[in-house]
Amino acid sequence: MSKAALVVFSGGQDSTTCLFWAMQHFDTVAAITFNYNQRHKQEIECAAAIASEFNIPHMVLDMSLLNQLAPNALTRSDIEIKAGENGQLPTTFVDGRNLLFLSFAAVAAKQQQIRHIVTGVCETDFSGYPDCRDVFVKSMNVTLNLAMDYPFVIHTPLMWIDKADTWALADRLGKLEYIRQHTLTCYNGIIGDGCGECPACKLRNAGLKKYLETKAGKQ
Repeated sequence: MSKAALVVFSGGQDSTTCLFWAMQHFDTVAAITFNYNQRHKQEIECAAAIASEFNIPHMVLDMSLLNQLAPNALTRSDIEIKAGENGQLPTTFVDGRNLLFLSFAAVAAKQQQIRHIVTGVCETDFSGYPDCRDVFVKSMNVTLNLAMDYPFVIHTPLMWIDKADTWALADRLGKLEYIRQHTLTCYNGIIGDGCGECPACKLRNAGLKKYLETKAGKQ
């Protein structure tokens, strides 16, 4: 098998950083995006545009079943986006999302004789999402290997870094400004720096500000 990787790719800051990371670490890279009728559906178009620009083979899978099963602020426009309070998960948590994404990504990867899967989950700035934890990813890696009798390796380049460090990684990859201008993290579907008000934008922009200030202080 060639040294190839499949990136779980949303077109957002984290997954695009992982895409460029994978391009530096693997001979060939492909990307897979999931359409679950999400609120910020523009991310699918964003992902397709980025993949096309860099000649990355790109697959979009219909995961509308997830939308039916998991009512939340990302799958229902009538549910307000709220950060988690008093130990509660944010209203943007989609039950089973990463479980299903990694499962279907693995099926797609095996058909292409790819064993490396790259995902942008992170336990540092993860809003308490249980399926972004390292322990989940490791258990999922074992489960996929056993389920398909195939030597998958799940890579999580962002697992132990915060948003400022993610921007630092993007800068080291030479892609900071590209990621800033061409990715979509905003829950309201605005590319780039976004609406500035939703939790995703606040986290992303605070991380960028922190990194740029740190970088300026070192110069």
